Amino acid sequence: MVYLDHAATTPVRPEVVRDMTEEFGHLGNASSLHGAGRRARRAVEEAREAVAVALGATPNEVVFTSGGTEADNLAVKGLYWARNGADPARRRLLVGAVEHHAVLDPARWMADHQGALYEELPVDRLGRVRPAALRAAIERDPGSVAVVSVMWANNEVGTVQPVAELAAVAAEYGIPFHTDAVQAVGAEPVDFAASGVSALTVSGHKLGGPVGAGALLLARGVDPVPVLHGGGQEREVRSGTLMTPLLRGFATAVRMAVAERTAHSAALAALRDDLVAEVRAAVPDIALNGDPVHRLPGNAHISFPGCEGDALLMLLDAKGIECSTGSACSAGVARASHVLLAMGADPETARGSLRFSLGRGSTADDVKALGEAIAPAVARARAARGRRR
Repeated sequence: MVYLDHAATTPVRPEVVRDMTEEFGHLGNASSLHGAGRRARRAVEEAREAVAVALGATPNEVVFTSGGTEADNLAVKGLYWARNGADPARRRLLVGAVEHHAVLDPARWMADHQGALYEELPVDRLGRVRPAALRAAIERDPGSVAVVSVMWANNEVGTVQPVAELAAVAAEYGIPFHTDAVQAVGAEPVDFAASGVSALTVSGHKLGGPVGAGALLLARGVDPVPVLHGGGQEREVRSGTLMTPLLRGFATAVRMAVAERTAHSAALAALRDDLVAEVRAAVPDIALNGDPVHRLPGNAHISFPGCEGDALLMLLDAKGIECSTGSACSAGVARASHVLLAMGADPETARGSLRFSLGRGSTADDVKALGEAIAPAVARARAARGRRR
């Protein structure tokens, strides 16, 4: 198997498995006051501190969640409710047009069910939200904007956004700025305090950690209305029994990913460039999507003219090469990528693209295997498409 879908999920690190296995051997609810509970609470708070140190935050700014989707929902819905509750005129949700559906869908739901005004911030042909575009959107009616959400790095095409600049624009108007940094942590230098953002989402399984653990970082004074109600375990913002073993593993993954980032990103970028070169040599008319400079080091999102992406994916899968047509959360849905459409691509191009994402464990042999398999797969995909026409 050649696994080229690390943007969807990553192998769990052995160190993470070790820490979680040890923690699963202990009994105790972190909310209990007895000895077992205090021991579990200590493990949780040590995990919180590790995540905070790695991401440039303070421990009381880290709210643990079950992952990226919950954190994004808490940010979008909770911050909207908090802002709109304080001033009903604040009804506008400004969201990047290329966001993950974990942001897009909650924002659209708020428009359909909560009276919000949903607005997408346009992107250029590289997938970037320009600070001028955000400023123009805000200035149409500054007092009506409840929340701005723009992801740190795009999960499909790999474009890295000018997050600090965008957050600074929002701050000028006193508007909270949320960023989904799920793809960025461990690949880009992510510093919560230095970025100036109000809220930041991170997820464990994109970093060599477990599925089911993540966090929403909230700056001091940024208090969303809870989405989940119950015990109020996390700052009265997020209720639910704390998953101590997963949180310990999550913290280990974050700490290691951030510590290894510089060398790892450089190696991935070189391997990614080799991958693009191999594919282009085999299929000369491909197009690389996304920002050629400001992009994730392990991401290569490529359009193959005359192909259906789903068909090409299955042909490669039959050869033991696993990749994606885009977001794994949208897999199995035959529709053009909303990311490429927002970037100005035509629907045919948007349907004929694949994402190859490298990570720990990716090798030059993986790239070579793709280079050998891609031309025959493209030829078959084009022939099949021609027959259907």
